[in-house]
Amino acid sequence: MSLPLILACLWLVVANVLAMIPSRDNHWTRAYVLMALGVPLLGWIGWEHGVWVALLVLVAAMSLLRWPVIYLLRWMRRQVRRG
Repeated sequence: MSLPLILACLWLVVANVLAMIPSRDNHWTRAYVLMALGVPLLGWIGWEHGVWVALLVLVAAMSLLRWPVIYLLRWMRRQVRRG
């Protein structure tokens, strides 16, 4: 297994552990840090292994960070309705 995929697996484990720890801000600070680390990692995976593997890793990350995705989709829907 390559280094980007090992780091992605480590990212997924860390995200799960961080989700188990109680938080006062409903884990939003941790989610921002995970997204900031995950985006370059996702680009690296796409560069090394191609788009399809990167999409699989993206789906796995979206299953962990589902609330930011839900809020993004709600925001996009509001923007489309305004326009």
